[in-house]
Amino acid sequence: MTELNSTSAALLGLLHDGPKTGGQLVAAATERFGGFFSVTRSQVYRELPALTESGLLRLGKQGPRSSQQYAITAAGKRAFKSWLNTEPGPDNVRSPLILRLVHAGSLTPKQRAALVESAREQYTARLDEAKNAAKAATDPYEKAAADFTVAHNRAIVKLLDSIPE
Repeated sequence: MTELNSTSAALLGLLHDGPKTGGQLVAAATERFGGFFSVTRSQVYRELPALTESGLLRLGKQGPRSSQQYAITAAGKRAFKSWLNTEPGPDNVRSPLILRLVHAGSLTPKQRAALVESAREQYTARLDEAKNAAKAATDPYEKAAADFTVAHNRAIVKLLDSIPE
């Protein structure tokens, strides 16, 4: 593996804290940066064997129900640091909500209202969680990312509030 993709890099970054199973990596990704970078279970389980085959991870202890821990290797740490030092490139926003709103004209007025209300409830809850995470952040870089998550969720709620009923 010569160049890391963002998902692989995210996993290597999480493994700096110690060995984890695939399920633990999914949970850690959601908790640590799920507000601005989503990592799905299928992505995690697709990347782990490739990272192991490339020598960036090694297999750790076998856990309950045949779960497998993965640990970062020295080569994995070097690859991660190298990835951190490259240009990030453009951000690509993939929002299932915005995609639905773009096509909401195909829904009935009642369905559109339900879509907006459901999204408003979800993003209001996410905003509250993000505010708590921002308050708890102590590292300035973690705080900046947490503040971004607050602003993003606040912007989505504002967008939803601007849609006429």
